[in-house]
Amino acid sequence: MSTEEILLTATQTFDIEIQSLQRTTRALGESFVNAVKLISSSQGKVIVTGMGKSGHIGRKISATLASTGTPSFFMHPAEAYHGDLGMVGADDVILAISNSGETDEILKVIPYLKHNGNILIALTGNVQSTLARNAQIHIPISITREACPLELAPTSSTTVTLVLGDALAVCLMRLRGFKEENFARFHPGGNLGRRLLSRVKDYMRTENLPMIPADAGLTSVISVMSEGRLGLAIVASHGRALGIITDGDLRRLLERRGKNAFDLSAADIMTPKPKTIRPEASLREAEHMMISHKVNSLIVQEDPDNQIVGVIQIYDI
Repeated sequence: MSTEEILLTATQTFDIEIQSLQRTTRALGESFVNAVKLISSSQGKVIVTGMGKSGHIGRKISATLASTGTPSFFMHPAEAYHGDLGMVGADDVILAISNSGETDEILKVIPYLKHNGNILIALTGNVQSTLARNAQIHIPISITREACPLELAPTSSTTVTLVLGDALAVCLMRLRGFKEENFARFHPGGNLGRRLLSRVKDYMRTENLPMIPADAGLTSVISVMSEGRLGLAIVASHGRALGIITDGDLRRLLERRGKNAFDLSAADIMTPKPKTIRPEASLREAEHMMISHKVNSLIVQEDPDNQIVGVIQIYDI
C-alpha cells in the first residue's frame, strides 16, 4: 500500500466509527436513563461480563466505574459458569455485553441471575436477541457497519460499547457528586492523587530559608540568595514576610541600574505582599496559585501570627 492508501484507509476507519457513534447518540433514550438511575440507586456492585473483544471492553468499563465511585468488577462468563457465580450478590447489577446478543457463555448464566434476583442490563446490537429479551434493560449498540473491511473483526461495535460505558460512568459521577478529591482517594499512587492528598507541609523547604531584613544592601541580598539556593530571598521582619526578591528581579535591576543598584536596600528592590499559602493546603492548591499568579514560589506561613515556616516551589510539586 502507498502512503496515500494507508492514510485513506485510516481516515475511512475513523469516519465509519464516528458515524456509528453518531447513530448510537441518536438512539440513546429511556433505557439508558433507566440504567443510570438503577445503578445509582443500587446497594450492590456493577458486575460487567462479556466474551472475547466484548470482554476486553467490559474490563475497561468496569475499571472506569470502579475508579469513579461505582463499585464494580469484571466477571468472565465462562469462569462464572464454573464457580465464579459465587461472587454475585443478590443486590448486584449485571452489565452483560454481546453485540450479537447470542453469546453462549453469557446465555448460560441467565437462569442463575434470574433465580438470584439480579437486575440484568444488556448492551447488544440486536434488540430481538436472546440476551436483550431476557434483560430488564436493553441499551442498543447501534452501528452503521464494522470498520473492518471484511465486517468480521469487532471495530465500530467495540468503540461504541466503550463510549457507552464511559457515558454511564460520567453520568453516575455527576449524580453522585464525584469530585477530584474522591478520584484522588482511589488513585493515591498517581500524580493527581499525590497533588490532591499531599499537603504543602510535606514538600516545603524549611532548612536555611533565605531571609533578610528590609535594610539589607544588595550585596547581602545576593549572598543570602546564593546560600539559600532557592532563587529568591525573603524580606522579613519578626518572622513575617514583607516582600520577596527573585533572581529574575536582580537580573532586571542590574540591567536597568548597573552599579547604581548597589545603593539600594532590600526594601527598595522587593516585590511587596508576596504570595503565601498555609502548610495544610494541598499541593494542587499550591500549583493552582502559582499558575494563576505566574510565580514559581510561595512563602508558607503558619497561623495565627503569619510566621514564615517554609517555601514551596513549582519544582517540588
